[in-house]
Amino acid sequence: MEILELWQSTLGELELQISRANFLTWLKNSSLLTKDEQGIALIGLPNNFAKEWVQAKYHKLILSTLQSIDESVRKVEYAVVDEKKQIFRVEFKRTTDEERQMSLPEFKIDPETNLNPKYTLNSFIVGSANELAYAAAMAIVKDVGKKYNPYFVYGGTGLGKTHLLQSVGNEIKNRYKGKVRVRYVPSEKFVNDVVWAIRNKRMEDIKNKYRNADVLIVDDIQFIGGKERSEEEFFHTFNVLYENSKQIIISSDRPPAAIPTLEARLRSRFEGGIITDVSYPDYEMRVAIIKTKLQEKNSDLPDEVCELISKKVQRNIREIEGILNKILFHKEVRGVEPTVKVAEEIISNIIQQSAKNITPPQVIKAVADFFEITPNDFINRSRKKGVVEPRQITAFLLRELLGMSYPDIGEKLGKRDHSTVIHSYEKISKELNKNQSLNQKIILIKEAVYKN
Repeated sequence: MEILELWQSTLGELELQISRANFLTWLKNSSLLTKDEQGIALIGLPNNFAKEWVQAKYHKLILSTLQSIDESVRKVEYAVVDEKKQIFRVEFKRTTDEERQMSLPEFKIDPETNLNPKYTLNSFIVGSANELAYAAAMAIVKDVGKKYNPYFVYGGTGLGKTHLLQSVGNEIKNRYKGKVRVRYVPSEKFVNDVVWAIRNKRMEDIKNKYRNADVLIVDDIQFIGGKERSEEEFFHTFNVLYENSKQIIISSDRPPAAIPTLEARLRSRFEGGIITDVSYPDYEMRVAIIKTKLQEKNSDLPDEVCELISKKVQRNIREIEGILNKILFHKEVRGVEPTVKVAEEIISNIIQQSAKNITPPQVIKAVADFFEITPNDFINRSRKKGVVEPRQITAFLLRELLGMSYPDIGEKLGKRDHSTVIHSYEKISKELNKNQSLNQKIILIKEAVYKN
């Protein structure tokens, strides 16, 4: 059970650091097979392709995440698990796929709908940050395809969009006893399906798969932008479903008008229904979320620890869950009493772990990409508004994420005086709490930095 707990906590933190589509594609079916006395952890993957891809792309991230939870881990190796013969080189009782899924219910996906049954409306915490989005969702459940179609919800990463969308899908499926066909798909998976269909000359399969749904739920639609064949296929799928009064539900990290790579005709379709946002939870809502998560895990923590987490982690619900997983791992597996001091150390380590591999060029590039300008634009002396705001945000992030000195930041931004950098940092800091648009921009840029 210790190995299962360790890998569950590791997966919880990995999910914070890579896109959901990549997480589901490459890590959903992974397992921690063994961890020996020398500190060698053996990760099991379903096939050679997955093994080689994970080893090449995510090895450093997996190793550092495992070590942040369990300091005894020294090395990570990978093996292909023979599912048919049930060969698992493990140090605990052998388990079947079904039993493992019962141990990790968050990975028990319904193959018919692609929905995760752990997401329910009963476990979705409603507050001022999401009450409009929730109200619209409930109206859709009661009158599928006839009210608020399409339904577009947007907000930053980790604020509960996926929970809301999948909960609606599960509620519709259960309420109508499976008579209403629901299909959930992350947009990256949709793109992968289109690529597969083109390569194998099977486009009719994709059309049948998505156009036969009564409710199509597409998560993170922003990733489809700029991919011409996928946009075209989705456009025609959208039209077929809409003309037949089928429900379309879409999420994104930003409103349609702010997705620059999205075709105008798609943007117009999205804006034809209802658009709601999910913003950042207030203190009371964060505490309620923590209490609910603990109840789901059949565990508890002292009130002062719950309050500490809600004060320290203000922007990301998924990050709250990752911190909870780590604290509970220390409590239930290692027997460490979850005091405020222990919780503070864990939160501090997670924050440092997230930032330790970030470099100034990464921050500068992320800001430049977001505003669709070049890094050289930060260095020149232009006072155009289109450059001034990105430069000020860059100064703020270099200070906030990397703790760089004002003179060093000035040097990176075209040898500017440190007083100019101080002004930029203070200006952004003051506006951050009262300017929701600016807040959203910085959150999205930070997410881009961490992903790279």
